[in-house]
Amino acid sequence: MNAPNCHTYLEIIYTRYDVVTHWVFIFFALLTNVLVGSQLLLGGSAVVTSLTGMNVYAAIFLIPLGVCVYVVLGGLRATFLCDYSHTLILMVIILYFMFAAYATNEQIGSPSEMYRLLKAAALKMPVDGNQDGSYMTLKSNFALVFGVIQLCSGSGTVFLDQAYWQRAIASRPSTAVRAYILGGLAWFAIPFGFATTLGLAAVALTDSPSFPTYPNPMTQTEVTAGLSAPYAATALLGTGGAVALLIVLFMAVTSCASAELIAVSSILTFDIYKTYIKPSATPDQLIFVAHIMICVFGLTMAIFACIWNVIGIDLGWLFLVMGLLIGGAVFPAAFAITWKGQTKAGALAGSITGLCAGLLAWLVTAHQYYGSLSVATTGMEYPTLAGNLAAIMTGLIVSVCVSLARPEAFDWETTRSINAGATTSSPPPSTPSSASLEDKKIEADGSNHRTIRDEEKEEAAVDAAVVETPSKLRRAFRTACIASFLLTFIMDFLVPIPMFLSHYIFSQGFFTAWVVITFIWVFCSTAISVILPIWETAGFFRELYREVVGGRKAVG
Repeated sequence: MNAPNCHTYLEIIYTRYDVVTHWVFIFFALLTNVLVGSQLLLGGSAVVTSLTGMNVYAAIFLIPLGVCVYVVLGGLRATFLCDYSHTLILMVIILYFMFAAYATNEQIGSPSEMYRLLKAAALKMPVDGNQDGSYMTLKSNFALVFGVIQLCSGSGTVFLDQAYWQRAIASRPSTAVRAYILGGLAWFAIPFGFATTLGLAAVALTDSPSFPTYPNPMTQTEVTAGLSAPYAATALLGTGGAVALLIVLFMAVTSCASAELIAVSSILTFDIYKTYIKPSATPDQLIFVAHIMICVFGLTMAIFACIWNVIGIDLGWLFLVMGLLIGGAVFPAAFAITWKGQTKAGALAGSITGLCAGLLAWLVTAHQYYGSLSVATTGMEYPTLAGNLAAIMTGLIVSVCVSLARPEAFDWETTRSINAGATTSSPPPSTPSSASLEDKKIEADGSNHRTIRDEEKEEAAVDAAVVETPSKLRRAFRTACIASFLLTFIMDFLVPIPMFLSHYIFSQGFFTAWVVITFIWVFCSTAISVILPIWETAGFFRELYREVVGGRKAVG
């Protein structure tokens, strides 16, 4: 609505503020991408090494290699196609693991048996901070802390990771809000169905001879490295489970890594190369630079993952710390596109002071609680919680206060004009006679059959009309805000907090109902992410088939 033609959200920062603010947010954007990419490779390489015995450093470099190849060859469209195919396979395997755990596996095979095994595990390995040490309760102190940290770090990635903006920018304005709401609901099947099932299975099967660490339980290092899922998959289904999890890992890591590669490539190409190095760059030059930058970042995130691995930093540590490093810029970045009252000074002061406050609170709390600063103490829950909250809240408060103290006038037309010339200018006709030849062909055939290109032109006209109609976009914005607040309230407060405060421990019947709801949610997510896209594009495929068959007949 406020910048419909931008390539990256950093172009909005540059246009609205100035060069210094632009570079500050480039730093936060690239830091976010490095941290997310490192987490992907650290977690992925740990699982590959655990299941196959491959050298961890070889895995770190081999994972991004294939991704770089298909991203360079296919670009953003290739990532969309791969995302769909990967999601299809992912949902099938999630259901495979869930049915194995709750229906067919000899060691568990039912919700009631899972419940019995988890009760026995709570007696042998009680969870500190959980009600009665139980695994079947939402009264978990660390889970509450982890949830707050997740909200902070998740907000950071949503607003500062160009990969999220990339999808929004490429989406049709008329359908983007609905797509993001459905996508968010579908995504919840991953933690709710997949992670919960394998996490509980890992606990339930710890005493089973088929468990990889038997007779010992998993160490804290193995847990934070993300090895609960591969161990559970191996214990449940043996070699087949390990292969299935490797496929899931490949699908998930490659989809996420491809998005990160294109995101960083866009930043380096449009916000650095085109803005500061060669403003007159041609489209061919920009494409060439983008391909180079994809390979550069693929190598960069592999190098960072190796560094983290050498110094003993794992996936869990990076995840907990990420929010305090990037949280200060969350609200300034969000306000840059939603609140015209934010000033340049407010954006700069909020993001920088937020970073400083997060680092200070993190290190002081770690030293105060544990008496020293080390990888172990700085990765504990309370120091990282303090750092995350200090970063994101300081960024919010300072940005708002500074902006209100010294307000500046701003008109959204400034950002709406970003790349407007390139978008509205009509391209030169490539073959002047092509249109007339097509018209003559239609006249000769006596057919008014609409082609795929006709439909694409109509869709483009609809999108342009939506962009040019602020009232429609404002209505979509209100819908997005209402849905976001309602879903956040329900998922983060209405459901978990009463069960946390009541110290409720699931009964067998309640646990069975929970499992049933999990299955329903995963099936609905499968319908949203696998079946709905086919349903919505059925007309396109029909038209494509007709044109292909018609073309063959004409040639014949």
